[in-house]
Amino acid sequence: MLTSFQIQALLVAALWTAGLSLIAFSLGGAVGLLIAVMRVSANRVLRAISFTYIQIVQGTPLLVQMMLAFFGLSILGFSIEPFTAASAAMVIYSSAYFGEIWRGGILAVPKTQWEAAECLALHPFQRFWLIIVPQGLRISTPPTVGFMVQIVKNTSLASVIGVAELTYTSKLINNSTFQPFTVFSLVAVLYFCMCYPLAWWSRKLEDKLNVAHR
Repeated sequence: MLTSFQIQALLVAALWTAGLSLIAFSLGGAVGLLIAVMRVSANRVLRAISFTYIQIVQGTPLLVQMMLAFFGLSILGFSIEPFTAASAAMVIYSSAYFGEIWRGGILAVPKTQWEAAECLALHPFQRFWLIIVPQGLRISTPPTVGFMVQIVKNTSLASVIGVAELTYTSKLINNSTFQPFTVFSLVAVLYFCMCYPLAWWSRKLEDKLNVAHR
């Protein structure tokens, strides 16, 4: 059996996992929205930059991005904490996927909505941000929440660069207790407790969206 100290250590590690996930959700979402807007921009340069960014990020494993953020900057002479490096990698990784998801949502807004927006006495910038973008984000909500589940699970890769999140801590405890079934079963439960609410929310939002479109 695990001691109370070991269980407490896993719970604290779960908080680090949740914190890393929240950083990816918030900052990655902010950058991702900018990327999505650039992808649907009429400016070819902005479209090219955002397209290249997405292709590079999606074309390289998150694990490699983690290592580049930590070891790469260290080689260049920058001192960076493992959690900071992991956060930066998670933000870059999530922003590319959020950007592509939301681009699809914006383009999925019915043409009639674009035409109706043009009839309003608003500046094109206002029409886009006040009418089109909110509808695009609403359409993209189910896949967005579904991707958030993947973000939570992918934070486990931060253990490779020494971030004391759930997976890293579970390895240390297993090495000292030699109880892999007990340790990793508890870890699986903790991951499930973080991921299931998001998955449930995604299904509910998708059901509501389907009802609204009937």
